[in-house]
Amino acid sequence: MKIATFTVHATAEQSVRWKRAAEAESHRSAGTWLAAAADAYLRVRARAGQPLPLAWHAGAFTVHLMDGREVRVRGMVSPPFGLYIGNSHGPDRNKRRTLVHLPTGRVIATLKSSRQARALAAELAPVLLRGELPDPAPIVERHRREAL
Repeated sequence: MKIATFTVHATAEQSVRWKRAAEAESHRSAGTWLAAAADAYLRVRARAGQPLPLAWHAGAFTVHLMDGREVRVRGMVSPPFGLYIGNSHGPDRNKRRTLVHLPTGRVIATLKSSRQARALAAELAPVLLRGELPDPAPIVERHRREAL
């Protein structure tokens, strides 16, 4: 398992409160308690239907195109989503952005901008976190209308 390290700045009062809470919940440190608290916060946001903040980075992924081909594309990745320049027929320089569900390689939508595609991904993320893969058509249609 890969581990990330974070530095958190806190006031003296916050530090005391966090250490007490960590000890009360049998955590070995305030750091493990903070990690559990952050995960619980994100789960609550997801259950409330609020968009999750997604961290995007450059990467490559496989997409299933309309003609049945599977191609590897470069773009932006924030699991479980990928985003590339092109449409459901493949990468091109038409300036459209295509959002892909990475585990299946399925194209979710092709939108006018990265901003729209990222907003759609943030809206779909809580549903996917609950283990559901909804029909994205109504949500996609709303994002397309809002872009006009």
